[in-house]
Amino acid sequence: MTVLRSYLWAFLVCVVLVVLAETFVDRPAARFAHDVIGGNVVLLTMQRIPEWLTTCAVPVLAVTGLWHLGRGGLPRAAHVLFLAAISLLLAGAIKDTLKYAFGHTWPETWVNHNPSYIQDGVYGFFPFHGGPGWASFPSGHMTIVTSVMGLFWLAWPRLRAVWVLPPLITAIGLYGMDYHFVGDMIAGSFLGSAVAAATWRIAAAVPAAERQALYASFSPGTGQSIATNSPRPDSVR
Repeated sequence: MTVLRSYLWAFLVCVVLVVLAETFVDRPAARFAHDVIGGNVVLLTMQRIPEWLTTCAVPVLAVTGLWHLGRGGLPRAAHVLFLAAISLLLAGAIKDTLKYAFGHTWPETWVNHNPSYIQDGVYGFFPFHGGPGWASFPSGHMTIVTSVMGLFWLAWPRLRAVWVLPPLITAIGLYGMDYHFVGDMIAGSFLGSAVAAATWRIAAAVPAAERQALYASFSPGTGQSIATNSPRPDSVR
C-alpha cells in the first residue's frame, strides 16, 4: 500500500504540473524557443540521446540472452542492462498508446502540414485523432531516456548525479529545438520514471530461477522474436 500511495502522489504531482504548464507555460515557452533560440546543431544533437538508447535496446537483450545460454548466469551489471532494455521497450509501447489517446498537437509543423501552434495557432488535445501530427503528448524522448536512467538511478544510487545528466541534456535539446511543449516533457519524464520504478520492483520480486528463464526466452534461437515490437529510433519523439 505504501508503494501504491507513492505512485499515486507522484501521479497527482505530475497532473498538477502538466495542467499548470498547459495553462501558463507551454505557449509562451514555445514562442520564445521559436523566436529567440531558433535551434542549432548542438541542440539537435543533445536531444538524440533517447534515439541512441533505443538503438541499443534489442542488441542488449540479445547479448544478455546469449550470455545466459553460454555461461549460465548474468553478473549484476548485465542484469541491470537487461532490465533497462525491458523498461525502455515497455515505456515506448505505453507512450505510443498515450500519444494516440491524447492527440495533442505539436509546437511546430513537422509532417504533412500538420496544424501547429507556431504556424497555425492550434493548441489543444484531440483525443484518438490519430496521425503523426497529433502525437506531441507525452514526449517520447523524455519517456525513453528516463525509463533507462530511472532504472540506473535505482540500481547504482552512488552515480545518481550522472544519471540525471542525460534527461537534462535531452530536455534542453528538445526545448531549444521547439520539438515539445513543456507539459509534454513533464508527462514523459513521469511516465518513463514510473515504468523504470515498476520494472525494478517487479524484477526484485521475481525468483532467481524464473529470471534466468526470462533471459533465455529473449535470446536468439528460442522461437521468440522481439525485434518486431521494438520501437525504431525515428519513432521516439
